[in-house]
Amino acid sequence: MIRPRPPAQGPQTPAAMTGRRAGWVTIGRLPAGTLPARLLLAGALLAGSIPAAQAQTPPPATPAPSPAAPKPVAKPDPKPQPKPEAKPEAKPAAKPAAKPNPKDDTKGDAKAPATKPGAKPAPAAPTANPAEAGDTAYGAYQRGYYLTAFNEALKRARATSDPAAMTLLGELYFSGYGVPLDRAKALEWYQKAAAAGSTSAVFALGLMSLAGQGVKADEVAAAKRFREAAEKGHGAAAYNLGLLYLQGRKIPKEPSEAARWFEIAAAQDVEDAQYALAVLLKEGNGVERDVAAAGRLMGTAARLGHITAQVEFAIMQFNGTGVPKDEAAAAVMFRKAALGGNVIAQNRYARLLAVGRGVPQDKAMAVAWHLLAKKRGLGDPMLDDVMAKLPEADRKKAEAQAERWERGRA
Repeated sequence: MIRPRPPAQGPQTPAAMTGRRAGWVTIGRLPAGTLPARLLLAGALLAGSIPAAQAQTPPPATPAPSPAAPKPVAKPDPKPQPKPEAKPEAKPAAKPAAKPNPKDDTKGDAKAPATKPGAKPAPAAPTANPAEAGDTAYGAYQRGYYLTAFNEALKRARATSDPAAMTLLGELYFSGYGVPLDRAKALEWYQKAAAAGSTSAVFALGLMSLAGQGVKADEVAAAKRFREAAEKGHGAAAYNLGLLYLQGRKIPKEPSEAARWFEIAAAQDVEDAQYALAVLLKEGNGVERDVAAAGRLMGTAARLGHITAQVEFAIMQFNGTGVPKDEAAAAVMFRKAALGGNVIAQNRYARLLAVGRGVPQDKAMAVAWHLLAKKRGLGDPMLDDVMAKLPEADRKKAEAQAERWERGRA
């Protein structure tokens, strides 16, 4: 159980988070704007929110101030997958249920870098098991047969007032899958499902209020919906509620309350919540500073696939901050995030390869990773110097490798 930080005695200024130098390899904190920002809201976001994906806005190579507030878990906009074997995409933010799970009403090394850096789907997207449900609605939905899913769900909703079926109808109308997009009808079905006990529908209503989709934008109303669902065990709702308390836009800014809801969501393996809580614990923001606990949570989120957490955890491992110092393990984690498309990880891994820290020295491969990161906007004079001193044959080899990666991403 985390302990809230005692009230501050006077103004508080965030401590500067500086990196530690290892030779000339600086392994420091991530720059601002790197809290859970992988999840995109299907429509308008909170005004003034951070960039949609930290990897798309290259940061400086040197450490920067504390991260800005993250984005809420939101609804991804998967494209219809009509093939039977296809699975719908799984979003923000945490990973939280990216879109309401109509069925769950109780709780909420690759050869080249990934195609879309830092854009990992949410971990808890609709994954209802048709075999367990004993019907065809969810099986059809999972396979991309949205019209069939709609017809089957409508049949069930009319016959039994089933909350899961009504939630699915709301989702189909909201996304325009199998039926014309109709936010008014989506709202109607979500409201019916919520009244019948669906926490996923309550969460969906909160998202609609937050984004102003189908209803007037109302953050206070959204917070009430998130709290209602979170109190009934919906992890994504707990995470989103925590974000609203952390941002303090329309409801009072209370980092300690944010930490409480993050902790609830983190216990359900909502990786964005684990990452967000780890950041608060590491900085002592709203809770007593506990770097060891931050390390444990950061490691858990990293192992669950949270790419930004992987980079942060690798930094902690390299420097021995809150966790045992282990340069080899840090290099493995940097490489994993680099393969996932994270530009910061690509730069850090390149540095390690250049000097042989945690990995065998390989300057040609270091330059290949450097070129990849540099093409996306993250330059590094130190690695430029390594490249300039590389024999021509090795430099051409590195350039060819980077080009192959780029073609693979195209």
